[in-house]
Amino acid sequence: MRKRHKVLIALGLVVIPLGLLGSTFLPAPLPEPAPLTTNEPNASPPSDMAIFQLPTGLIHRNAAFAYRGGSPFDKRDFSMTAVLIRHPRGDLLIDTGFGRDIAEHLQKMPWIFQAMTKYERTRSAAEQLDAAGYDRSRLQGIILTHAHWDHVSGIAEFPKTPIWVVPDERHFIENGGTLTAVIREFPNVTYHEYTFDRGAYLGFEKSHDVYGDGSIVIVPAPGHTPGSVIVFVNLPDKHRYAFVGDLCWQREGILEREERPWVQRTAADVDPALVRENLLRMAAIVKRFPDLTLVPAHEARAFVGIPGFVK
Repeated sequence: MRKRHKVLIALGLVVIPLGLLGSTFLPAPLPEPAPLTTNEPNASPPSDMAIFQLPTGLIHRNAAFAYRGGSPFDKRDFSMTAVLIRHPRGDLLIDTGFGRDIAEHLQKMPWIFQAMTKYERTRSAAEQLDAAGYDRSRLQGIILTHAHWDHVSGIAEFPKTPIWVVPDERHFIENGGTLTAVIREFPNVTYHEYTFDRGAYLGFEKSHDVYGDGSIVIVPAPGHTPGSVIVFVNLPDKHRYAFVGDLCWQREGILEREERPWVQRTAADVDPALVRENLLRMAAIVKRFPDLTLVPAHEARAFVGIPGFVK
């Protein structure tokens, strides 16, 4: 095969035909999932429950990077946003986004990833909460959708806050190599390991109802990492959110059933087959309940309707 018809994929040192590589960016929708027949789960969120976004920065990408069929000319800002859930029984954060030391954290990633990652940092989640006079004693924990660098960078700024992970993700933190180097090197991290102790939820076989009132329900969504999760948040105004982490990087992954291109899923997903299963589960959920708001962790557009933090 001629050299000009080959390309070296530096992340895996794999030589593949250039045409084959290009084809992995073309649309290839996953099959239509079986219809979801379950009813909407009961939820009794307290009247003073609320959520707020804490945007910590952006990485500049495009749609072609995020999902098959996306255009390289469709610029997308990948958001790095923490979410504060106010609940009378204790507040929670979903992820932390970028911390103050994000430049140092990025240097722990492979050189090729550093070279292709241009980011902007704003204030960290901790800086925003402190500036608003937030009482840190209200914060019961940080729920990680998964333990990659851009979701955990701000953890060191919450030294007294337990980090909520499932056992599979805790094991991944200790054995994930470069992918979990950032969180592994933070000193004195306190982990709170939880399990999925409840039954099925919206087509997922098991779940964890944080406060037993249906307001915050976590389900397993492995594939991107071994212990990735989705956090469903149900508000008193009947607005329902699904914080899907990195199951997809943009909503088209679920709405159009388009997985990541081959290079990205090979480098980023520990089990692409499980990612596909969970994409289809979420696609079935959204078709059954179209008012559910999907929030991929890195889609800036998905956070538009969520207010910024006010005390």
